Amino acid sequence: MLTITDAEFRRLADYIKKNYGIYLKDSKKALVAGRLNNLLVNKNFDNFTDYIDYLLADKTGTAITELINKITTNHTFFMREADHFYYFRDQVLPYWVRNIPDKDLRTWCAACSTGEEAYTLAMIIDQFFGPSMKEWDTKILATDISRQVLETAQRGIYSGERIAPLPAAWKANYFRRIDADNYIISDKIRNNVIFRRLNLVAPVFPFKRKLHVIFCRNVMIYFDNKTKEELVSKFYEHLEYGGYLFIGHSETIDRETTKFQYIKPAVYRKI
Repeated sequence: MLTITDAEFRRLADYIKKNYGIYLKDSKKALVAGRLNNLLVNKNFDNFTDYIDYLLADKTGTAITELINKITTNHTFFMREADHFYYFRDQVLPYWVRNIPDKDLRTWCAACSTGEEAYTLAMIIDQFFGPSMKEWDTKILATDISRQVLETAQRGIYSGERIAPLPAAWKANYFRRIDADNYIISDKIRNNVIFRRLNLVAPVFPFKRKLHVIFCRNVMIYFDNKTKEELVSKFYEHLEYGGYLFIGHSETIDRETTKFQYIKPAVYRKI
């Protein structure tokens, strides 16, 4: 297996931190080397210095996409941290139905991975609005830094095991079996989610209007405190007053410094 020197690791880690916000501690050196070993071997690199030179010189975006896919864990599933979805259904949607005069509900799934979170939100919205859906614009923006997971999300194909946590009625109404093992999500739900690539540490987010709900769960664990605080501040600026931010249960926001009001575990609000 190829080894990575301290200098090579620091060069790679500094580049990733500066451009993508992902903080790699020195203790992650062996993990990074292990995850990247096959990639370097397949591309015929003899050492990490040559690979990093290639990474920095690549203008197509292919190299960095491969790298991000290797070093991050895109682990997600339908109804993950289910209490958030119930709160979204029972508290957030009723509030905004009463308080959005133009019937344009703007929801952002900010680290959508392979699509399960965004599609879960879309199904909840469809269930909640029912026939009145046609009176509303409820399209969900779902973004991720990885093109690979976005392609999976856009296909909307999941195994029976993956959709098992969903209610039986949802599986019947929103999925169609395509072979012995797999199901495809319905066009009705797929068409209510817009997938785009977005880097959360970009200096500017491309939003023309402020949002009502942001889900950004289980991604800030990769960021250091400074990057996390800057991102949370940007979330605050891009939310309407009364808007909600959902983060992962393993994540925290400093209540002494944030402008957000704490509502319940991993749920915050702009008041």
